[in-house]
Amino acid sequence: MRFLCIGLSFILLAAGISFGAPSAPPNIILITLDTTRADRMGFLGSHRGLTPHLDAIAKQGVVFTRAYTHVPLTTASHATILTGTYPQFNHVNDFGKPLAESLPYLPDILHHHEYHTAAFVGSLILDPLDGLAPGFDRGFDVYDAGFRLRRAQEDRYKTVERRAGEVVSHALLWLRKNPNRPFFLWIHLYDAHDPYDPPPPYGQRYASFPYDGEIAYLDAAVGHLFTVLRSQGLYDDALIAVMADHGEAFGEHGERTHGIFLYDETIHVPLLFKLPHERFAGEHISTQTGLVDVTPTILKIAGLEVPGAVQGESLLSGMRRQARGDVAGKPSAHADDRPVYSETDYPHRAFGWSPLRSLREDKYLFVEAPRQELYDQSEDPKELHNLAGTRTAVAGTLATNLDKFRARTSAAQPGGGTVDAQQAQKLNALGYVASDSSAGEAPRPWRIRS
Repeated sequence: MRFLCIGLSFILLAAGISFGAPSAPPNIILITLDTTRADRMGFLGSHRGLTPHLDAIAKQGVVFTRAYTHVPLTTASHATILTGTYPQFNHVNDFGKPLAESLPYLPDILHHHEYHTAAFVGSLILDPLDGLAPGFDRGFDVYDAGFRLRRAQEDRYKTVERRAGEVVSHALLWLRKNPNRPFFLWIHLYDAHDPYDPPPPYGQRYASFPYDGEIAYLDAAVGHLFTVLRSQGLYDDALIAVMADHGEAFGEHGERTHGIFLYDETIHVPLLFKLPHERFAGEHISTQTGLVDVTPTILKIAGLEVPGAVQGESLLSGMRRQARGDVAGKPSAHADDRPVYSETDYPHRAFGWSPLRSLREDKYLFVEAPRQELYDQSEDPKELHNLAGTRTAVAGTLATNLDKFRARTSAAQPGGGTVDAQQAQKLNALGYVASDSSAGEAPRPWRIRS
């Protein structure tokens, strides 16, 4: 019997079947693509040809085709990604709100498990010292930011922003100088954010739609990162997570850029995980999920305990079920879905309008607004036909579910604060409206630069 067990164990190991945590902690690379629409990704069905390098890693990883952000704003969305908590819990729901030390925080957790940690961000908006992300440097050995306001005639890429190529270069330099393992590396690429100004040759190639040029450029920068990781033997064993913090609107529903509304153009985001040794490679999972699930998923894959305060759920079990084929034969495409909550307070803070809340449940998108909205996304994926007036029972049920969900996932509001004059100056430098007091008459949504 002893020899039979040894033989069976050898067969399972040879087949790459693992039942427990990895034998050595994996290096972890988190890549966040600012303002990147899901419909520009080849691995999500785009035929524009903008993302060959991201498409390649998607084939080696697991893609979540129905992933959503919880806030269409950079700082707030990254707080949710890195804490695994909802904005109504962490209260980083707007610019300049500090990240409380009591919150679970992915880099801090990993740092306490002997990870070497470094962040390389592309904009003033995620600068913890001179920007709009106080407290985000907790748990990092290195936090590469150092942005400042631009003076007249200065280059924005030397002051408030860095291009993807420079961010990646800084990260690779750190890797060369810091061979210690394991490491957690966060790379944030801001290029797709307004204003769209891709460098040569992308600016010329995509002159008619420069946003696409920014996507193609950042994909090339990511490709360079992956090439170097492979050359240094750091790619195969690594856990790589790639996602957007939110999308971008181009006039759909009357919005330009993001921050105001909660429709798919700004809320549906790309999300993929490349596991060590390409485990579960090629899987596409259509279960609805949110960015709140990123931190617990990374911790589970790394074999680490998820803190009790984390509100998201690990997606690893879903990957296993998909790989085993357990999802086949489900009675509904939405059978495994969990509700996805999103919100934005930016319209209220900037213009004095109502804040918005939404809930995606079953096949519906419900938006709690001064005039309720309800969309059947199975029949109306572009969210053009508001059914709230005709399907009142469904709208009422989802309104109740939204209120219950928000109450269940909220925490007591800490001492608040408004955008001060210095923060307002920084927001204006990035194209945001700083406050209702400085905005004057509120512009129409499609004229907002956010």
